[in-house]
Amino acid sequence: MATIALTKDNFTDTINRNDTVIIDFWADWCEPCRAFAPTFEAASEKHTDIVFAKVDTDDQQELAGALDIRAIPTLMVFRDQILLYREPGALPPPVLEDLISQVRALDMDEVRRQIAEQPAEEEL
Repeated sequence: MATIALTKDNFTDTINRNDTVIIDFWADWCEPCRAFAPTFEAASEKHTDIVFAKVDTDDQQELAGALDIRAIPTLMVFRDQILLYREPGALPPPVLEDLISQVRALDMDEVRRQIAEQPAEEEL
């Protein structure tokens, strides 16, 4: 599956309608972004059950600002509408593959349980 372009208009809908979404925040002038692009594209072709999306931070400044993107490239990974990963930096192919494997292996019921318990822990 080829990557899709995310905008402020389709961001929420894309997250809500797909099980797993991996987002690359990038800009055309960014050398590390351009270097990472083939790795991201190859992963999108290999993992056709995952939505791979790109946000052009120059074109989508409002969206990048709302998500507090301060460095590019930045990767975000959502599964079941839960943000699981958010880190700046280009990943080498084996590291991106490992991240995808870890996301697939997560017990999302356990993740939701841990999230539900967080406010109780913070109040103590």
